Amino acid sequence: MNSGDEATAYGMLFTDQYQLSMAQLYYRTGLHEKEAQFDHFFRSYPDYGSHQAGYCISAGLEWLLDWMAEAHFREADLDYLRGQKDRNGDRLFDEAFVGWLKSNGTFEALTLHAIPEGRVVHPNVPLTVVQGPLAMAQILETSLLNHLNYQTLIATKAARIRHSGRGKLLLDFGMRRAQGRGANAGARAALIGGADFTSNVGLSHVMGLPAKGTHAHSMVQVFMALGGSELDAFRAYADVYPNDCLLLVDTVDTLRSGVPNAITVFEELRRAGHQPVGIRLDSGDLAHLAVRAAQQLNAAGFPDVSIVLSNQLDELVILQILTQIQEEASRYGLDADAVIDRLVYGVGTRLITSAGDAALDGVYKLVAVCENGAWQPAIKISETPDKIPNPGHKRVWRVSDQRGRAVADLLGLYDEEPGELDPLVLRHPSEPTAQRSISQDRISGLESLLVEVLHEGREVYERPSLEAMREQRDQDLQRLYPGVRRIMNPHHYHVSLTQRLWDLKQESVASAS
Repeated sequence: MNSGDEATAYGMLFTDQYQLSMAQLYYRTGLHEKEAQFDHFFRSYPDYGSHQAGYCISAGLEWLLDWMAEAHFREADLDYLRGQKDRNGDRLFDEAFVGWLKSNGTFEALTLHAIPEGRVVHPNVPLTVVQGPLAMAQILETSLLNHLNYQTLIATKAARIRHSGRGKLLLDFGMRRAQGRGANAGARAALIGGADFTSNVGLSHVMGLPAKGTHAHSMVQVFMALGGSELDAFRAYADVYPNDCLLLVDTVDTLRSGVPNAITVFEELRRAGHQPVGIRLDSGDLAHLAVRAAQQLNAAGFPDVSIVLSNQLDELVILQILTQIQEEASRYGLDADAVIDRLVYGVGTRLITSAGDAALDGVYKLVAVCENGAWQPAIKISETPDKIPNPGHKRVWRVSDQRGRAVADLLGLYDEEPGELDPLVLRHPSEPTAQRSISQDRISGLESLLVEVLHEGREVYERPSLEAMREQRDQDLQRLYPGVRRIMNPHHYHVSLTQRLWDLKQESVASAS
């Protein structure tokens, strides 16, 4: 792909055809400048088949803002639209519309509110709210979903893997198994959601982190093919990287060759004044090998070097490994917790592809249109009540109980103040009889989640650092009850409507039916 083609593919035409078709219809009917509001939200948590998520981690906003700031209709893009034909060979997009895109085809008139990256988020809660002229707000849909859905999906997976690994060092090794350039977005999301470092060199530089990695089996194979040995390969690696020596020990025989040879090299490093980093296990029964390797390392006087595990790890596999270590360690005279404390997880394919559920069902729905200065609700009817969006110009609050734990996310109309309602009524979004009331003396906090990030195209948002996003992630996760965070069969977290929004939704459905 040459530079011109790349600019076309990833610029303003990084959208679906039907967005442009609708935009021309709005232009032709005089609706293109009508102020509209779209909500972006996801309908359900990732379901990996044998286990499910009980929360998600928001990610992708910064890259969306960067794309929006740069995207515009270039002359080459407009020529492409001019060349599109309908079934009769007539122009699909007329010159008047193309001319309007040339003069107005940017996002400079849009206002965005969003839940910042790194925050815990839940289904049917708007992650992003887009307001502005209808045509350009419509054209934004595809790219917005592309930027936000995937990164939120991967950040969620990374958070769950970190949780199952008890917060121990987590490395993203997924670049080689990612879908094309999605490797960069996936690595960034992993760093927000739970990975400490990534092997992706370019993305590490962008994020201000050192890239991490070890070596491949091929390094050992080269030495052996040329008449040398595994020990020769390890010594060569230690000679080049004496302060960062982490050796892959399963090319020949992990316990009879790899670990003993690594210990020999570690002893040589120590005599030379260097501290070895650790070993990596990439095949076999990782739990058993971790225990036996720890036994050998301890006996040789290396109780503190790391044991990196890799090979098809995810949150469930890590839980199984830790359970097995708890059962096996005592047989070899080891403390299980001490073995677990030295583990590092190198997670690749199953993180970068969100194995088990490869797409977040994020959607972008029209919820309001401004008429004579007032926001009028827009509704979409569905035979499935759970799929009916919540209409109107809204805000979102996180409700915390007396313990400071998050117990519900509450959607209400923009001019509502839930803190003034006592008791506060929380309505289920679709079940008429499901509701509860909470007195204000049982509420310790009502936190507004959406913040303004763009005001009529001008960024008004102080972008958080990676460290700040991680701190916010940890705070949000700690505020969840343990049952919501658990890997298997998580407890249901409540997303509710205020009474006024519930009433508006029922009225809108009735008027459209």
